[in-house]
Amino acid sequence: MEIILKEDVANLGYKDDIVNVKRGYGRNYLIPTGKAVIATESARKVLAENLKQRAHKLAQIKANAEELAAKINNITVTIATKTSSTGTIFGSVNSLQVSEELAKLGHEVDRKCIVIKEQIKEVGDYVAVAKLHKEVSANINLHVITEE
Repeated sequence: MEIILKEDVANLGYKDDIVNVKRGYGRNYLIPTGKAVIATESARKVLAENLKQRAHKLAQIKANAEELAAKINNITVTIATKTSSTGTIFGSVNSLQVSEELAKLGHEVDRKCIVIKEQIKEVGDYVAVAKLHKEVSANINLHVITEE
């Protein structure tokens, strides 16, 4: 029996794969639990159309991420924070502060996409990475200074 998987199934296949299974496994487990549908001719056409549309959407998302990465790659962001007399920061600089400073410069980047590899606990220069897409990332230079 041929079925189309609606989600990843261990030891069987990935979402949108067309696989052959035994009739009992398909009719008694995969189809009732919503993990698969029978691979009829109409279901195959719907699958082909969905894959085509999804590929177009993913290409558009990647193009937008590459465009944003070109704008913010190697941009320098200055972050003013409260420090002690020795230059040690009270707390640390986090991705939320970096995201807010980028927004002030006109670049909307979600704070969840920004990765700071090291704890920023002192005044100085650092580098953060904005992971905009699984294949696209940009470096952001951070200049941490004492708040006046």
